[in-house]
Amino acid sequence: MGAGERVTTVKSTSNPAPEKRISEETVWMLAVRDTRCKVSFAKLFDHFAPRLKGFLMRSGMAAGQAEEVVQDVMLAVWHKAHMYDPGRAPVSGWIYQIARNRQIDVIRKENRPLPEALKEEPGTEPDASQILAVEQEADVLRKALAKLGASQREMIEKAYFGDLTHQEIENETGVPLGTIKSRIRLGLEKLRHELKEMRRDD
Repeated sequence: MGAGERVTTVKSTSNPAPEKRISEETVWMLAVRDTRCKVSFAKLFDHFAPRLKGFLMRSGMAAGQAEEVVQDVMLAVWHKAHMYDPGRAPVSGWIYQIARNRQIDVIRKENRPLPEALKEEPGTEPDASQILAVEQEADVLRKALAKLGASQREMIEKAYFGDLTHQEIENETGVPLGTIKSRIRLGLEKLRHELKEMRRDD
């Protein structure tokens, strides 16, 4: 299940014993896929569009360009909905893969060097920024953040919840850019570990 996806319990009508836990986002996506439900698509758009925009801007894309890419991505979600298989990927992972591919296309058309984070092979797990961009449930995430050092927690909160770029964080805090990136990277690694441990305990 993708990070931040709320869980709905669905009981099979043909065999009432087993229960399948699926996210609310998956319910919306399946409604778009199977019935072309515009209301469900609007819910998907409202949920993912601001998160996608923040993710793209943190990757170095200007706000206006990020908005255009988000529009393209969500349009692709509508047209490619028939291809979505919840057994192969969570909704968040599927949508972020579309965004990642579109971002790569834009960068290549502009003849800019591809950032290291985008050079990973398709099919790999979403990176920490993607995981945070769709958010863990507030109580779980708050507990995990509390286990980070103060400096790491501050940078992650500013970057992923304050929607600040690394440059904006440097301007606001006076902390050198390299230090900011290092704190965020180390903090995300620890946060991912803490969240994994919490899920294991559950």
